[in-house]
Amino acid sequence: METFLIVLAVILALVGIAGSIVPGLPGPPLSWAAVLVLSFTSVADYSPTFLIVTALIATVITVLDYVVPSISTKKFGGSKAGIWGCNIGLVVSIIGLPFGPQGLLGVILWPFIGAFVGEKISGKASREALRAAWGAFVGFLTGTGLKFVYGIAIAFIVIRDLVV
Repeated sequence: METFLIVLAVILALVGIAGSIVPGLPGPPLSWAAVLVLSFTSVADYSPTFLIVTALIATVITVLDYVVPSISTKKFGGSKAGIWGCNIGLVVSIIGLPFGPQGLLGVILWPFIGAFVGEKISGKASREALRAAWGAFVGFLTGTGLKFVYGIAIAFIVIRDLVV
């Protein structure tokens, strides 16, 4: 049983890293599940505090992944219409089969398009609308980066405990 849990923890850690990039896979929660599973073995002795803190970090990163594109759109000069467009684009990318490109392309493309269209509807020039849309893209990259760093950190912890 212990071998099964160790293998499961490694798989969860790897899938958690992949989930930081692949849409539809919740990277941080899967990474955290690796630590949780490993805590049920004799290999690792994680404190409840460690498990709670890492779970909270995974939760915050997961929430930020959905919020950062909107914040970034605003930081790049987007109006409320651009932020709404970004959010609508994000929802379309999550729901989306009938709306065109999906997967990684859709997650990048729809918030970008939404921010751009929202800015154009509000009367902004194409250059300003493009700047706000660029903010949505920067926000996407920021969220992805946070998820990736968390996934790598958790994988490092899991592997370190298996090797030591």
